Amino acid sequence: MHKELTSGIGYFIQGWQLIGQKGLRRFVILPIVINILLLSAIFWFALSQLSLFTAWFVDVMPDWLDWLSSVILVLAIIMILLVFYFIFTTLAGFISAPFNGLLAEKVEKMLTGEDFSTGNMWDFVKDIPRMLKREWQKLCYSLPRLLFLFLLGFVPALGQTIAPVLMFIFTAWMLAIQYCDYPFDNHKISFRTMRDQLAQKPVLNTTFGSLVALCAFVPLVNFLIIPVAVCGATAMWVEQYRTKLPNAQVNKDKQVHNIPALK
Repeated sequence: MHKELTSGIGYFIQGWQLIGQKGLRRFVILPIVINILLLSAIFWFALSQLSLFTAWFVDVMPDWLDWLSSVILVLAIIMILLVFYFIFTTLAGFISAPFNGLLAEKVEKMLTGEDFSTGNMWDFVKDIPRMLKREWQKLCYSLPRLLFLFLLGFVPALGQTIAPVLMFIFTAWMLAIQYCDYPFDNHKISFRTMRDQLAQKPVLNTTFGSLVALCAFVPLVNFLIIPVAVCGATAMWVEQYRTKLPNAQVNKDKQVHNIPALK
């Protein structure tokens, strides 16, 4: 467990190291622009509606829990912000999926020295429907679970207390799925297989996803978080999963390059 925890932190740090590497910067710019526009719009709307949501949440709280009202209010705000961040992640996933997939491809090439793409722009365009279908699969997987946790938050006492905690854990798990999926999908690994592989190392992936989620609420840092997460998740794919999946297009005898040091 300790090894998975430190590895999850390590891959997140590697993501920050990689986005500044020569040869990757031009593939990072467009996801950052998309991130800035969407994140600004979503958080502006979230903050403008936050008072209404929290007032309603407190109204449904029973009188005998008044002594816990401050704690529950904080948890409610966290849960609401996580819901809005999930909306942002979903929208960003659909819009930037082709660019994130391309970034993951270039990161993997940098780390392994192997180029598994054809380099044909038409092949890239033909892959876009498949990438969008993949985003739809993620949405179908996550939405029912998110809805359950959201409704659980309206159950007095127990639900209002544990729902925000479960919501954060689930958000971390979904963020690991969201960003690890790009290198998996580049190798035509099915969504179910990818999910099963990540589930074998839950601490590793939820640690990575938790750091991504936390940085999403840090001003300025959050504008960079999508390409950072894609780069970090691709580094995780290269070291943890790449040579273990029979369908991946890899040369298992080829040495993986060291992660570039932060300059």
